[in-house]
Amino acid sequence: MKLRHKGAIYGGGLCFLILVLAAGNLLLGSVDIPPGDVVRILLGQEEGRETWSFIVWESRFPQCITALLCGAALSASGLMLQTVFNNPLADASILGISSGSSLGVALVMLAGGGSIATAGSFSLTGFATAIVGAFAGAVGVLGIILLLSTLIRNNVMLLIAGIMIGYVASSLISLLNFFSSAEGVRSYTIWGLGNFGGVSLQQLPAFSLTTVAGLVVALLLIKPLNALLLGPRYAENLGVNIRRVRNLLLLATGLLTAVTTAFCGPVSFIGLAVPHMARLLLGTSNHNWLMPVTLLAGSAVALLCNLLCLLPGEAGMVPLNAVTPILGAPVIIYVIVNQRKIQYFN
Repeated sequence: MKLRHKGAIYGGGLCFLILVLAAGNLLLGSVDIPPGDVVRILLGQEEGRETWSFIVWESRFPQCITALLCGAALSASGLMLQTVFNNPLADASILGISSGSSLGVALVMLAGGGSIATAGSFSLTGFATAIVGAFAGAVGVLGIILLLSTLIRNNVMLLIAGIMIGYVASSLISLLNFFSSAEGVRSYTIWGLGNFGGVSLQQLPAFSLTTVAGLVVALLLIKPLNALLLGPRYAENLGVNIRRVRNLLLLATGLLTAVTTAFCGPVSFIGLAVPHMARLLLGTSNHNWLMPVTLLAGSAVALLCNLLCLLPGEAGMVPLNAVTPILGAPVIIYVIVNQRKIQYFN
């Protein structure tokens, strides 16, 4: 089967699957709301039942959109990093960006007592502090990575530098946990479990616009990513500015990781496993089709994970990072076992 036909078939199938999973996310939950009423609420035709309207608009709808965008963002980040570093086990966490977000949240929750205050009258408390801390931590690490990228030309060495930054951040987090109160450790642990419910309806437009901007940059990098599959020298001969592409890629990856981690916590395995799922489906590394299918597959997997988190119903939601490894780990194990048979970067 030609790649174009295969990509169209899988892309169409994933779009249909996303619609089904999105409907499941909107219709199912701890509160039993009839499907007809959910549809009428979404269409603005349901009057009365303020509790149901609040649940649909303030909880289920933002959570569904967040999962859809977050899955696409993490998957795109993983695919770009795996390509530019020529490493099938690369994702955003390996560059230390996720660890930077976690460190920012740890500083706020464990060292700052869960609040941010300035010399003036400005102050933040509650979940907003975690968002600010996570974003600041990710941007800080991204700045260090970009600075190192001007000094280190070798991608493998830059990857190792990112891993070292992640180790340093993890070490600081461990120290903060050791010296903090039990309540602070509990709050940080809950944030670290991951949750697509961290974006409110009021925050959804800003989250969506920022994430979509990062995804647009990722789509614009398809041609340079295909050139990089041939190797740096071939890419340079084709007119690709390797350093500029790498910096753009790091900026896009950092932006997507910072936003998703700030609002949803350090979601594991989606960015690592989904690009492999897309490659196995298509049997190619041609980003013309691989990137769109990866975005769609990431959205579908994230919606599925969120739906599985809702299964206990009235018993409460299962933590997101308790579900994602169940789907992601078998894919990674399969890749490791069959790495000699699978030709990814060609």
